[in-house]
Amino acid sequence: MLSPLASSTQAPLVDWLFLDLNSYFASVEQQLHPELRRKPIAVVPVDSDATCAIAASHEAKRFGIKTGTNIGEARRLCPELITVMASHDVYVEFHHRIITEVERHFPVQVICSIDEMACKLDAPRQRLDAAMDLAKRIRQGLRERIGECITCSIGLAPNRFLAKVASDMQKPDGLVVLLAEELPGRLLDLEVRDLCGIGRRMEPRLHACGIRTMKDLWEAERETLHHAWGGVCGDRFWHALHGGPTEEDQPVEHRSVGHSHVIAPELRTPPQAGIVARRLLLKAASRLRRLKYRARHLHLSVRTEEGPRFESQAKFEAVSDSIALTRVLTKLWQNVMKQARWQRVKKVSVALHGLESEMQPQQLELFGKDAADSRAQRELLSRVLDEINQKRGRDSVVIGFTPDTVRTFSGTKIAFTRIPDREEFKE
Repeated sequence: MLSPLASSTQAPLVDWLFLDLNSYFASVEQQLHPELRRKPIAVVPVDSDATCAIAASHEAKRFGIKTGTNIGEARRLCPELITVMASHDVYVEFHHRIITEVERHFPVQVICSIDEMACKLDAPRQRLDAAMDLAKRIRQGLRERIGECITCSIGLAPNRFLAKVASDMQKPDGLVVLLAEELPGRLLDLEVRDLCGIGRRMEPRLHACGIRTMKDLWEAERETLHHAWGGVCGDRFWHALHGGPTEEDQPVEHRSVGHSHVIAPELRTPPQAGIVARRLLLKAASRLRRLKYRARHLHLSVRTEEGPRFESQAKFEAVSDSIALTRVLTKLWQNVMKQARWQRVKKVSVALHGLESEMQPQQLELFGKDAADSRAQRELLSRVLDEINQKRGRDSVVIGFTPDTVRTFSGTKIAFTRIPDREEFKE
């Protein structure tokens, strides 16, 4: 959708290009498996009608199936639906290939999620004609070098927020421009909940401020949105909506490293659940070392089948080795299970906090050189185990007895807020 202002004597400018991959997980499956192309498919975490779709193909979406749709309901909507088990490692591999392809044309400034990324355009490409040409070349490159099923919608706008809004306005395979001088323009055709940042909880708060339509939202004073959001987030939203510059993304600062898992029914007895907790900790510890951090705080949380949640935590000198962390976890597990009265465990979570860089000077050991040497040896041994697992496959070597039933769950999943590194699929 080319803006009519593009033909004016002074070329319109855009600052951001936002790329949103269409039906990403499902499109990857269709690319890899030609027999699935042009068919309604849903990507699922487990093979059960009780689960929900984590992605749906374009063909499935025409039946009203989307992310979060119950598979039993989806089959009623579309009896021909094909379910495909998710392959998270494959989606991450395609993600990196797609970034490489986009960066053949222009550097990616921000990785927003597994299927979204944004480019901050430089002066030569801020001209609308140049930005449009860049967007078309990226789309063509994805089809030719990644696969014909890999399509995307691209938005061009004066800031990243509006560029994302534009990318959502035409799917699949869209290209939409929102110019600062045309605002609010086509924004008025949207519903308030179409905007990122306005969900089912925020909408009633906007209603309380007299905001129900996009026209109301656009005309609202900055102070009104400040009140609706309860702070500066409202001010930022007002500036972003009106095309103003938004804050630059800061480098990622890791505040914690952790994992959680809903345990299969056959592993919910306390002894087996404890093995699952240890496996999660070893996975987190391996990732901690790869990120070159040490941790000072371990937090353990369990939720029983009856519903209540119990937790325990400990602080210690900064460490990264699996042996020391496992010893701490053993004590925490005893504490938390005593609280839970040794009930069956439905979910377990472990998190390492108080992170500090390996480069940060270490405090002198209280017990002298022998203790320091012991810690260095444990860290070295842990890193050797990491290298073996990276080369030979996940769980080739583990600390403590880990039955095959526990090993089967330990693959990495893609979360909404974080894209796993390739290495995590072997940790």
